[in-house]
Amino acid sequence: MSSIVRAPAPAPASRLAGVVSSPVREILALTAREEVISFAGGLPAPELFDVAALREAFATALDDRHAGRALQYSTTEGHAPLRQALAARMVARGLATDPDDVLITTGSQQALGLAASALLDPGDVVLVEDPSYLAALQSFALAGARLVPVPSGPDGPDLEIVRALVLEHRPKLLYVVPTFQNPTGRTISSGGRAALAALAGELGLWLLEDDPYGELRYDGQALPSLGSFPGAEDRTIAVSSLSKVLAPGLRIGWLRAPEALKRALTIAKQAGDLHTSTVDQMAAATVLTAGGMDAHLARLRTTYRARRDALLDGLPAALPTGSSWNEPDGGMFVWARLPEGADATALLVAALRHDVAFVPGAPFYAGAPDPRTLRLSFTTHGQEEIAEGLRRLAAAVTDG
Repeated sequence: MSSIVRAPAPAPASRLAGVVSSPVREILALTAREEVISFAGGLPAPELFDVAALREAFATALDDRHAGRALQYSTTEGHAPLRQALAARMVARGLATDPDDVLITTGSQQALGLAASALLDPGDVVLVEDPSYLAALQSFALAGARLVPVPSGPDGPDLEIVRALVLEHRPKLLYVVPTFQNPTGRTISSGGRAALAALAGELGLWLLEDDPYGELRYDGQALPSLGSFPGAEDRTIAVSSLSKVLAPGLRIGWLRAPEALKRALTIAKQAGDLHTSTVDQMAAATVLTAGGMDAHLARLRTTYRARRDALLDGLPAALPTGSSWNEPDGGMFVWARLPEGADATALLVAALRHDVAFVPGAPFYAGAPDPRTLRLSFTTHGQEEIAEGLRRLAAAVTDG
């Protein structure tokens, strides 16, 4: 019997060569053991999910009146009542939005990918805050974009450097998380937002505003979206999600875009997955319109505020002398920096031996990383677990 000659299979697409696996996801796999107290993932607290409201919403979606529609194909743009509810929430937060401006996506991660698909050709430049949200960097890299980091401080990107980089590189867009940023937790002030919007209008730059955490504010006053400021009204793609405030397993995200870009984004979604799960959209719409969402958000804010405070109170004893950290007004993250000469990745190795984890800051940088930085999430665990996790972290610091 003659043997079959087999040629090698074609290689994966070359655009994947520059896309690295998420270290955060890999760390979460390492910390799956029950005994590990993890400050690594940006995970909402499962005990705070409004299970009763969701159970009732899914029952409604699947009752005899609605099941045929809930289990059927839907429009690419999304379930109309959900788009109406989300538009109303955006209007309440200061961004004029019509339901027709909204495109429902399968999580905000898909929204980022759609924006990349609709705007970027291979080799195009994207300006990103440094450090920045890791999954967004992956989306832009998958589109073949070249990432140019913008040094960022307590009030966001350095605008003079943004101006210089726009003139040098002619980027398509600037990606920014203005409120309770991932990973740093910082928030751009109203004045900083106005200046950034004006600069985008002057330089002809698209702004991609990612805001999954804006409703998780514990102190201070809510700030308007970038797209509400003069200069950015017709050039801001606003992205958000229900993952942090309702349930990530629903995979309900959305984007709001000017009409000039909305059709291209819709076509990109059609090519990607046709539409987001109909039954999940219908259940989410029911929860948002049933009248209990504001009370649910109030419970989240009260609980997460206490957990943030517990983490901040314990950090002085947990981290080495000479460390520093911010005190965010909301969101899920505290950003810390170890003393000169320290390395957060080396500390993580020691921390895992003590059954505690965090995320080193280095993977969040598109430019040269600061190896001393680390991100700690405070939402997943209760105050007693946070205190115990910090005791373990202190032991890891002592043992090296």
